Amino acid sequence: MGKSIDDVTPAEWDEAHRHHLQQQAAIQFDTAALASMTHVPTDAKARKAIPLCTGLLDYFPDALLAVAELSRIGNDQHNPGQPLHWAKDKSTDEPDALLRHLIDRGAVDTDGVRHSAKVAWRALALLQREIEAERG
Repeated sequence: MGKSIDDVTPAEWDEAHRHHLQQQAAIQFDTAALASMTHVPTDAKARKAIPLCTGLLDYFPDALLAVAELSRIGNDQHNPGQPLHWAKDKSTDEPDALLRHLIDRGAVDTDGVRHSAKVAWRALALLQREIEAERG
C-alpha cells in the first residue's frame, strides 16, 4: 500500500506534482487543430446516422483500447517527450508493415504489444491516409 499523504516528503510531493503536470501537458491539444481534423457531417440527420459508439466503441472496446495504448507506446518511442501525435512522415509503409505483423498475429511482439494490435493500427492508418488523399 502507498504512503499516507502525511508521510510524503516535500521533495516527493514536488516530484509527483511535476509528473502530474507532464502528464497533463502530454494530453493537451489544440482545439482548432482538432476541429480541422474532424470530418463529422454538420447536418444533424447525417451525424446521427453514424453509429460511432454503438457501431465502433461498443463492438470493439478492448481492441480500441489496445490500439490507443499502442499509439501511446509508439509516440513515446518515436516522439519522446512530445505530446501524443501521429508523426505521419516517420513511417509510410502501412501495407507492408500490416502484413508483416499479420504473419505473427496471435503473438506478442518483442516490445510487449500484440502483433494484432499493430495490424489494426496499420489498417486504420492506411484507411486514414486513403481518405485524406481522396479529400485532397
